[in-house]
Amino acid sequence: MKRFKDNPILKPIQGHYWETREVFNSAALYAGERVHLLYRAMGDDRISRLGYASSSDGYTIDERYSEPAFSPANVHENLGCEDPRLTLMDGVCLMTYTAYRNTPTNAFQVSLTRISLKDFLSHDWDWGERMLPFQGIQNKNAVIVPRKIDGRYVMYHRIEPNLCIAYSKDLEQWCDMRAVLHPRPDSWDSLKVGSAGPPIEINEGWLFIYHGVDYNYVYRLGVLLVDKNDPENILYRSKDPILEPKEPYERFGKVPNVVFSCGSVLLDDTLLLYYGGADTVVCGAEYDLGELLP
Repeated sequence: MKRFKDNPILKPIQGHYWETREVFNSAALYAGERVHLLYRAMGDDRISRLGYASSSDGYTIDERYSEPAFSPANVHENLGCEDPRLTLMDGVCLMTYTAYRNTPTNAFQVSLTRISLKDFLSHDWDWGERMLPFQGIQNKNAVIVPRKIDGRYVMYHRIEPNLCIAYSKDLEQWCDMRAVLHPRPDSWDSLKVGSAGPPIEINEGWLFIYHGVDYNYVYRLGVLLVDKNDPENILYRSKDPILEPKEPYERFGKVPNVVFSCGSVLLDDTLLLYYGGADTVVCGAEYDLGELLP
């Protein structure tokens, strides 16, 4: 693993009211020969909005928009839209995110929307209906697998402390929910586990980065390999983390000792992984695919 030499690659901007405090937890999508990042941002009002930036090489940001690409639009997300993940399927970008609202119970839940790839690439932010797949269930960290399996969409999500799965034929009604990955006692992922970005299909199966939290609330990243045709069959789980907080921008910030990813892209045999450092900045790391899996 090598951290990007210019980390952090995105920092707060004082001239932008909506991202003066923190920028972190970025989705990633490769399309049109660019890496596109949709990142969570917070200003003085403490409401999460999503900003847009992109890179021609994946390492250096050479495009960044001054206005949000996505903002809260209903009562279910009046305190913010958090931690986006992007999945490209059949010319449509599906985005899952956490809708956070002002309520004593069920304060956060999974939300889902979509935008055409054409509109996304042209930065015409014509997002579709915002749906709640598990309305009333406190839930987060949802990702959609980039192709249907047995004719159904597959979603991984997190009902604490486990990584769970659910299936749908239409993206509206979800069923067959069950836990597929549990915390491990006395390990770096002993408290809870959850998705990073959507799985990436490789020859051996689905390459799936996940986060784990220990009882000291240190956030680290690990790797799974999942059966291509059975998303509940985990073939491999890393014993040790592939990334943990070591650098100052990962250890010190709004939430210390956090590396948290919402997306990565595979270019040739190199995985470019984007992550939030200490809930304050956006960073990157690269991995040789052959070193991630046994």
